[in-house]
Amino acid sequence: MDDTSEPATLREKAYASFTRHLLARDLKPGQFVSQRELVAFTGLPLGAIREIVPRLEAEGLLTTIPQRGMQIAHIDISLIREAFQFRLFMEREAVALFAVNASDAELARLRREHEEMLAQALAQTATPEMEAKAQSIDWAMHDTFISALDNEIIAKAYLVNSVKIRLIHQERFRIDGRVVPVMREHLAVIDALEKRDPQKAVEAISQHIDNARRLALQI
Repeated sequence: MDDTSEPATLREKAYASFTRHLLARDLKPGQFVSQRELVAFTGLPLGAIREIVPRLEAEGLLTTIPQRGMQIAHIDISLIREAFQFRLFMEREAVALFAVNASDAELARLRREHEEMLAQALAQTATPEMEAKAQSIDWAMHDTFISALDNEIIAKAYLVNSVKIRLIHQERFRIDGRVVPVMREHLAVIDALEKRDPQKAVEAISQHIDNARRLALQI
């Protein structure tokens, strides 16, 4: 039996738990936190927490400040610009390939769930439950494009950046009150995908991401 498997599993569990609490806003951008507090949050051993700290620092999710402790990443202008630029580079290529390789069934599924969500948003006043569902649909479409690349290196880089993007969404703007325009922007992407037009798909996804970036920067 491989004796290294359990520590590796604990490290991954600790990392997953940290990002989950971060996205749930149990840990907030700019907050100072100790390793023992992270043990309490995650329910995992101190050793596992110590092992993920260098990874979190390398990914820009955590910074160690001498004599003050560890600080959760700030959401500032630099982070917003860099995260959205990285997102744009990845998703433009991903959606262009998706336009060529996606199955008709997958495109039909995307259209169906977006049209249903749009119809619901147009027919009734938004509720927290509706907005949460719309946000899930939003993120899932982007995840689908990256997942379809079947590239582990890109998937890992995308995962780290997507955590930052979602933190930016929570701090700067949310889908609240924006379900209709977001679904329409997504449907413009889906239209291009159904036409198997990579260039139009790239243009549509670029416009969608740029709209989100502008909201985050409050331009």
